[in-house]
Amino acid sequence: MAFRINSSQQLSLTDITNSLTLREQKALENSWAKIFAEDIFPAIDEERFRILYSDRTQSKFNTPVNICIGALIIKEMFQISDDEIVENLMLDPRYQYALHTTSFEEQPMSDKTLSRFRKRCYDYEQETGIDLIHDCVADLSGKIAKMMKIHPRIHRMDSLMIEANIKNLSRTELLYSCIAKLARRLHKLGRGDVLEGLEHYYDKNDFNRTFYYSNSTSTEDITQMLLRDADTITGRCRDGLETQEEYRLLERCLSEQTIVEGDTRRLREKKKDSFPKAMMQSPTDPDATYREKAGKKYRGYVANVEEAVDSNGSVIVDYQFEQNIYSDSQFLQDRLAGMEQQEEGTVFVTDGAYCGESNTQAAQEKNIQLITTALTGTEVPDIYADFEFSEDGSKILRCPMGNVPQSCCQSSSNGHYYVSFPKEVCMNCPHKEECRVKEHKKVCSFTISLTAGYRAKAKRFMKTEEFSLLSRIRNGIETVPSVLRKIYHADRMPVHGISRNRLFFGCKVAAFNVRKLFSYRNGWGHYAQNPLFAE
Repeated sequence: MAFRINSSQQLSLTDITNSLTLREQKALENSWAKIFAEDIFPAIDEERFRILYSDRTQSKFNTPVNICIGALIIKEMFQISDDEIVENLMLDPRYQYALHTTSFEEQPMSDKTLSRFRKRCYDYEQETGIDLIHDCVADLSGKIAKMMKIHPRIHRMDSLMIEANIKNLSRTELLYSCIAKLARRLHKLGRGDVLEGLEHYYDKNDFNRTFYYSNSTSTEDITQMLLRDADTITGRCRDGLETQEEYRLLERCLSEQTIVEGDTRRLREKKKDSFPKAMMQSPTDPDATYREKAGKKYRGYVANVEEAVDSNGSVIVDYQFEQNIYSDSQFLQDRLAGMEQQEEGTVFVTDGAYCGESNTQAAQEKNIQLITTALTGTEVPDIYADFEFSEDGSKILRCPMGNVPQSCCQSSSNGHYYVSFPKEVCMNCPHKEECRVKEHKKVCSFTISLTAGYRAKAKRFMKTEEFSLLSRIRNGIETVPSVLRKIYHADRMPVHGISRNRLFFGCKVAAFNVRKLFSYRNGWGHYAQNPLFAE
């Protein structure tokens, strides 16, 4: 299929809007469609998607990309299905007006248009690692921020857990599901020789018979049976069937959930054996992982959202989507690594999960001030903030009283500094109790680290009025995860796999931002003023 830019956006004599009454035209002008048509649709960059299509102009041309992207955003705005967006585009003038198709003799979308477009994006990401939808949404978000006149000086971040669209399986049920999935695949391939004696696994009622209707079989007996059958079927598949995806999933399940001791395979024990970090939770969605956070258990993914905020409102300017074992600190590191040097000083306001000396230094290198509203770890004396370290961090130059250390060496194991001063210097110092010095025969010594100095400075900053104002700014992003879950149903995405979930999440972010623009254009937004916005 060949690529072509959508240039057919001019009104014609047969345009559907010409047949509307004055009352209907006024209603259309006052609807969401007008803002979408005038602000959002022209801002969608089609050119970045050219790579998905052929250069051969003799073949059939693609459905316009801006119509596909626009439809995906509208679909998430109103939480409707692919079939409903296609039907509404044919029958509702608002959808046609929003997507600039009012002059089309026939609407350009069919029931397969969006699914085929998404598949092209999935396949391209698998081949290159480039997420075109993310790039498109991030670019569109930046344009929306400019439309809303939001100055990108202050950003705030938060993460949210995303539940995968999978059944909560026990370890035994997971093992059974992997065996059954492989058995069904082999049955379709006509490999009855491999399935001899294991034919019951591709029976759709076998799961219930195994776990719910077999009162005479204990859980231990079922587990041992499954382990034997898993070894049997994988052993038979090693003759040319190792490339099957279902075989690899079963092998992964066995490696993560079991241990072989001699000639016996057993399940890993939680108190005795270690488990891999990114364990599979379901063969239906092998990318989903398990994590416990704040006393809750999650199976799926984690997203990180970044908002630009000022007195005109806020817009999600970037997002990240990974397996839920990904930490907030790593999200920030990845974001900073992908950013260019900021010409104007920028402030990132986050919670304590994003804190860290390395993150602060990485932010400073990009002309970004990182502010965390909480700190994790042990308390340190306030006086540590006044110690002067060398630029390369190799030694301590002076104490808070301006005294030069008699000796200073850094541990290679933990990076701590072991510092000593003449005894008379420390004994006569008013801060000797705060520094927690140890008294020796001729010197006084103590231990300090760069991290401790950073924590002390951060704690001191938390007592200032500026920090109080920044904390109030950050509180606003706490509503974003709730909105994405309750209104855009981020926990119920109808797809499996990280790439597919990431694409759907990106469309939800775009829909979130578009609604922000609607509120701004209609004067519905009410934002708490903050003195920092006036700077």
